[in-house]
Amino acid sequence: MSTLSKGQFAEQKACQFLQQKGLTLIEKNYRCRNGEIDLIMLDKDQLVFVEVRFRKNEDYGTAIDSVDKHKVKKIISTAHHYLSKHQLDTPTCFDVVGFDASLRPEWISDAFNAY
Repeated sequence: MSTLSKGQFAEQKACQFLQQKGLTLIEKNYRCRNGEIDLIMLDKDQLVFVEVRFRKNEDYGTAIDSVDKHKVKKIISTAHHYLSKHQLDTPTCFDVVGFDASLRPEWISDAFNAY
């Protein structure tokens, strides 16, 4: 399976997992010049921007660990673009769902903030 296929598979698994937790999918793979957000979901009245990561090998850290400050900055910038484009003024949060080789999800709700 190619890296792209693994990423798409992980995103699909994360989406299903979060939907089982009660979140509603709004959009997948939102892209702009600032970056990409894997999943945009709604949790009650809160918009949730979700980064999905997959690591087959954890020699250099877990999937969750791979979301560094540079990636966080890109996600926040892309989220601001999304909110501006859609003229939304709603509560938001940033979650991360990571998968290891076992494909068990590790969900970090409100993993970081935009402040």
